[in-house]
Amino acid sequence: MYYLAVDIGASSGRHILGYVRDGKIEIEEVYRFKNGNVKRNGHLCWELDRLFDEIKNGMKKCAELGKKPAYMGIDCFGVDFVLLDKNNEILGDTVAYRDSRTDGMPEAVYAKIPYDTLYARTGVQTQRFNSIYQLYSIKTTSDNLEKAERYLHIAEYFNYLLTGVQKNEFTMTSTTQMMNLETKDFDTEILSTLGFPSKIFTKPEMPGIVVGKLTDSMQAETGLDCTVLLAPAHDTASAVMAVPTTEPCIYISSGTWSLMGTVLPKMNGSLAGRDAGMTNEGAHDGQIRYLKNIMGLWIIQSIKKELHDEYSFGQLCDMAIASEYPGKIDVNDDMFLAPESMLDAIRTYLAQKGEAAPEALGDILHCVYHSLAQSYGETVREIESITGNAYDAIHIIGGGSQDNYLSQLTAEYTGKAVYAGPIEATAIGNLMMQMLASGELKSIDEAKATVSESFPIIQIQ
Repeated sequence: MYYLAVDIGASSGRHILGYVRDGKIEIEEVYRFKNGNVKRNGHLCWELDRLFDEIKNGMKKCAELGKKPAYMGIDCFGVDFVLLDKNNEILGDTVAYRDSRTDGMPEAVYAKIPYDTLYARTGVQTQRFNSIYQLYSIKTTSDNLEKAERYLHIAEYFNYLLTGVQKNEFTMTSTTQMMNLETKDFDTEILSTLGFPSKIFTKPEMPGIVVGKLTDSMQAETGLDCTVLLAPAHDTASAVMAVPTTEPCIYISSGTWSLMGTVLPKMNGSLAGRDAGMTNEGAHDGQIRYLKNIMGLWIIQSIKKELHDEYSFGQLCDMAIASEYPGKIDVNDDMFLAPESMLDAIRTYLAQKGEAAPEALGDILHCVYHSLAQSYGETVREIESITGNAYDAIHIIGGGSQDNYLSQLTAEYTGKAVYAGPIEATAIGNLMMQMLASGELKSIDEAKATVSESFPIIQIQ
């Protein structure tokens, strides 16, 4: 039986087929497409029409190959959403989280709801791109919120286009800073205080349930007749599901962002956690991913793009290794979120901090690598202090797990055993949920053991 994971990241998307054979999960990438922001009406926006065309193209590819999935699920980046009108048409542009429209919005929200109160109810750290601030920006600059009949996150919207069924999902909703993690529902007091109409939100559903069958028109267009399941829609929730151990551990979902944390049975709303920038997000089973958002490989990806892809990631890494530059940056500083020039932003930061000017590209790359690993070390110590738990191991999952140099630096700066893999953790977690929902895998313990047997997991010495 085939399963299809549609995994949409900020820079690319892919369709990965999975199946179980001889007790192992086999995966096959059948389609890949580019993603990114475009400038529209002065804002950074997502091209949803094109992305949905790409989703259908990948589905058609499955049909052409004769590998037709019985189930499929979609995961995506968090916080971004669409508002639909009474005709289920999108209101306005679908603005991306890196856009500047939320500048000043956290302060405007706090004037109505103090941050202490907001954190106590949602457990979510302040990041200016959170859904709550995006929605408040819409409320203060247009009448689209007044016209809205439904609020759907990007993955939920694509599920709707495939099936005609509209559902909000738990792991994605938990990133919005509008969900009460005690009730696992949108917080009506927060919504009413900010003037958000409660009618546009529905109680989030847990991953694993059926969204619906493909509509007749989708079946005709794609050549598939499959059931859409609710995957852990937030890509990090899918990735963390694929951590190949049942033992308590620290994970780093490593890609454009580094999401570093652990899984807890319930929300930790402590002041220490709040002050450390820790956030509480939903896991696939209703538990809590207690984590910190770290800027991650975005900085290196941006440098590579700024250099017109003249160098491979391997070549950039070699330059970093060859340097001994001592300066560090705070990788989570807002100036690295979406600068016009990442290289200039790093040089400016270092100059402002009184660090020696980097003389070569390798110096900047060395600085970024060691600054990331230093951030990992600080975060491990914060998590252990706040939770009172000690962890022996760090599991690095996702595309960043291929970066052996960063993995080695992580072991050095954290003092922990480091395990790298699986690489395709997000898609694998998406597939695991489908396999559990279908009954082909019987339990999460069996699923994690199967992942451990199916994919290379490298221990960093």
